Amino acid sequence: MSEKLEQLVTTAQAMVAPGRGILAIDESMGTIKKRFDSVGIENTEENRLDYRSMMLTADGVGEFISGAILFDETIRQKMPDGTRLVDLMTDAGVLPGIKVDKGAKDMAGFEGEKITEGLDGLRERLAEYAELGAKFCKWRAVITIGEDIPSRSCIDSNAHALARYAALCQEAGLVPIVEPEVLMNGSHDLDTSFDVTEATLKSLFQQLYEQNVLLEGTVLKASMVISGDKATERANVEEVAEATVDCLLNSVPAAVAGVVFLSGGQSDVEATEHLNAMNQLGDLPWPLSFSYGRALQAACLKEWATDPKGKRESAQKVLIHRARMNGLAAQGEWSKDLET
Repeated sequence: MSEKLEQLVTTAQAMVAPGRGILAIDESMGTIKKRFDSVGIENTEENRLDYRSMMLTADGVGEFISGAILFDETIRQKMPDGTRLVDLMTDAGVLPGIKVDKGAKDMAGFEGEKITEGLDGLRERLAEYAELGAKFCKWRAVITIGEDIPSRSCIDSNAHALARYAALCQEAGLVPIVEPEVLMNGSHDLDTSFDVTEATLKSLFQQLYEQNVLLEGTVLKASMVISGDKATERANVEEVAEATVDCLLNSVPAAVAGVVFLSGGQSDVEATEHLNAMNQLGDLPWPLSFSYGRALQAACLKEWATDPKGKRESAQKVLIHRARMNGLAAQGEWSKDLET
C-alpha cells in the first residue's frame, strides 16, 4: 500500500477512534440562519465565527470529538488575533473536515426526489481544501420515502455521484465521508425504512467498488433504520437498534473504516440512546459512532444565545456534556442516569 493510501487509513481510523465522534457544523447559510433565527441571534459572519469557535475551543473537546465538518466560510476563518480556526482545531486534537457538495436539487423527471450536485470543479476545490488543512470531506445524498419513491434511478444516481466524489477525495489525500441519508420524514414503518436503507447502501457500495475506492480509507455516515416521524406506531429503541445493525450487516463490507450516524431530526437523548443500544448488541465488524449536528448543538446553542459573550463557557460545558454522553454511547457504556 502506498504512503498516501496508508495515511488515508490512519486518518479514517482516527475519525472513529473509541469513544470519539464527529461534530457536524457545516450548516449552509440558509440553515445556520434558521438556527440563529430560532434563538434571536443575527446571522452575521462575526456571530457565526463566535458560535463555531466557541464549540471548537471548548476545554477538552478533543477527548470526545475526533473531527468537525466545516462549511467553506469556516475553514477560511481566523480568530481576532489572526490565528486560523483550523490551527486551533489541530492543537485541540480535532481533525478539520469540509462539506464539499453543492446541495440536493430537484431531480429532473423524478417528482419529489433529489440529486446532489457539486462534481464539476471538485478536483480543484479538493486541492485547495487540502492546502487549507482539511483532512476529510463530506458529501450528502438525500433519499426520500413516499408514495412510489424512492425510484431505482434516484438511488443509483446518488450512489454513483457519492462514489465519484469519494474517488476524487482519495486522489487528493482526503478521507471521504459518504452520507446517503434516508430521510425519516413521513408516515412509513420500520420495515419500509429497512428496505429503502438496505437498497441504498447496497447500491452505494457497488458503486464505490466500481470506482476503485479504498474502503479502509472511507467512513460511512448512515441514517438509522427508524420509523417515519409521522408514523402511527413508532418502533422502540431496541427495535431501531436491531433493525439498523441488521441492515448494516446485510449491506456494508467489513473493510469500511467505520460507521458514524446522523441524528436526522431525533432529539438529543434519543440519538444517544439509539447509538448506545446498537453498541450493546455485541462485536461488530466496524466501530459505530456519531456525526451529529443538531443533536450535539441544540442545547449548547440555546445556552450561548442568551448571552454570547457571558455564556460562552457555560455553553461549552453543555456541548462537552453531550459529546461525552455520545462518546460513552459509542462504546455501549451510556445510561440515562448519567444525563443528570
